[in-house]
Parts: sequence; structure tokens; C-alpha cells
Amino acid sequence: MAQKSQNAQICEILRRHVTLSGVAPAAAAGYVGASVSAAPVYGAAGALPEGEASPDTLFDLASVSKPIVACTLLRLVARAELDLRAPLGALLDEARGTASEHAPLELLLAHRAGLEAHRALFAPLFAGRAVVKRDALRAAASARRADCPGAAPTAGFPPVYSDLGYVLLGAALEQVKGQPLEQIVEQEVTLPLGLALGSARQLRHRRASFARDVAPTEVVRARGGCVRGVVHDENAWALSGHGVSGHAGLFGTVHDVLGFGAALLQALSGRSSWLARDTLWTLVRPRPGGTLRAGFDGKSEGVSSAGALSGPETFGHLGFTGTSLWCDPGAGLASVLLTNRVHPTRENPRIRAARPLVHDALFMAAKALLPEAPDP
Repeated sequence: MAQKSQNAQICEILRRHVTLSGVAPAAAAGYVGASVSAAPVYGAAGALPEGEASPDTLFDLASVSKPIVACTLLRLVARAELDLRAPLGALLDEARGTASEHAPLELLLAHRAGLEAHRALFAPLFAGRAVVKRDALRAAASARRADCPGAAPTAGFPPVYSDLGYVLLGAALEQVKGQPLEQIVEQEVTLPLGLALGSARQLRHRRASFARDVAPTEVVRARGGCVRGVVHDENAWALSGHGVSGHAGLFGTVHDVLGFGAALLQALSGRSSWLARDTLWTLVRPRPGGTLRAGFDGKSEGVSSAGALSGPETFGHLGFTGTSLWCDPGAGLASVLLTNRVHPTRENPRIRAARPLVHDALFMAAKALLPEAPDP
């Protein structure tokens, strides 16, 4: 009975702050404690074309894929299959002879390799021509900002959030392992943690109801109308189709993303065989010049999408489609909000105000249930 009451509370939070306020037609959210035995609490609200959204609804995670890819890479580093100091050009053929040839993997992970924020690598596709992946990767690796000339300093250039660095990291992982990125993520993250996260291709194969269970994203005429069951991000679609790129392409339920958040907290507390504390700290430690870490973001001062109640050590990531994951090591809590705020159009900024409200509401609900922070 208590579990049902807690789930109902999450549903009410979502109705109040997301679906009834026009943020998104469908949403799911929840929280989980860092304890290995902690049970996640989650709920859903809103509508899909076939009926009501539920905790089993799949959402396009967008850039929440990035921390999952970053942890995939760190697992290889932990086994000495990769070195974070390795230059990109030593791993990715297309980076050789470009401005990013000598960029260390760690600076790409931390958005400090001097790359532009974005380039429309998908442009040929929308003009009726094929995207040549080799050419697109070279364009990404050549997209050095004008204010970042020469070799990168040891700590990197001033941080600028860049999808391009993760496009390149994903491609480098594929060349190193000789496998599609979705398979590498499965081997290093989803299978060890028992999660059902995956690409559209993987989930369509595993789940007969995939087409009905996935929330629709944007209506895009150039892509044939409503984008549903395929990645929303245009560069990911152009480069990887139904697979995964380094910056986007994973789908999952609120339960799956909470499972990933709990695994991060457990690793950071030294209670995980999946990632060692020191290994994960390489990603989540604060870095100079801003809140961007490696594979994650930190909590910004003032108004933060993580809300006002979580602690200063909080780290996580946002996704363009309306998704977010925040982990507060001090409180021992992870909270997740998944929406399809880009349906039917991305020109809907209401998610900016909703995110901190929802994450604060989740934090208050969680602390009422789990008032004691875990031992450090």
C-alpha cells in the first residue's frame, strides 16, 4: 500500500508540473536511494497515441546517452584497453590530419578539446543526398573553434558543450572494438547492470510492443512526419540510423535510467564491482572553467535544472527531448525525469521551468521516505 501511495505521489507531481502545464504530452519520473537494496519509486502521466503513458513507456534519452557512453569508455580504460591520454587520431582513422588528431580522449569527454558545439552533419540527408560517414567524421574532427588554436593545454581549452566530441568518441570506440557502439554499450553497461536500455534496433528486436510503447517525438516533414521509434537527433539518425552514436541514440524507461543512476551512486561510494570509485571519479570530479565534467554536468549556481534542494556535489545530464538524470552523492539519491517535450515541436521551452520543480518535488518525496543520508 505504501508503494502505491508513493507511486501515486510521483504521478501527481508529473500531472501538476508537466502534462497539465503543457510541458510535454507524456512523462515518467522517479527516484532511488544509493543502497543496493533500495527499491525505486516511480510513476507516469500523460498520453501516448494508443493510451496512457506508464512506467513501461520508452523515451528517447537524447544526450542522457552521453554519460552511458562515457561509462562504457571508462570500463575499457579500467581494463587497460584504452588510455584517456591517447590522442584521438591514434584510434580513429578519420581524425588523422585534422585539428582533433592530437586531442586526448579525456578532453573530448570533458568538452574541452576546442570543438564547436554543433554542426549539421545530417545536411546532405535533408537535401536528398546520402551522408558519407567518413566525410561527416572528418568534418566533426575539423570543427575547431577559432579561439582555440594550436595544441590543447593540459587542462584543455575553455569548455563548450559539444555533441561533436561524443560523435567522435563513439566512432573511435567502434573502430577500437570492431563492433557497433550499441553492442559495446550492452557489454559494458546494460548487461552488467541488468538494464533494458538500448538502441531502437535492439529494443525493436527484444520487445514486440516497441512501436506502441515508445513515446513519439517531433513531427518533422523532412523525415516523413512524426518521429517515433527512431532517434530524434538528426546527426545520430544520419550517422547511425537505428543504432547508437556517441552523443544520442539510446532509449529506456524510467526504471532503467534510475538503475543507471543507482549504479553510479553505488560506484562512487565504493560498493560496486562494475566501476571502481576512483575510475568513476575521473568522470564526475569538478573541473575548472565551468560545471561541465567528463560525461556529466555539475549543478550550476543559482537556478539549476537539478533543483534547489540537491547538494553541491550533484551531477547528471540533460537530454534535448526533455530527459534528465541527477545524482546527489551527499543525499544518496538519484532522480530521473523523462518526457517527450519535443512532441509535436521542439519550439516548446516550458521544460526549462519544469525540470527544477520536478526534481525538487522528487527530492522532497524521497527525503520524506529516506531521511537519513548514507554513510560516506
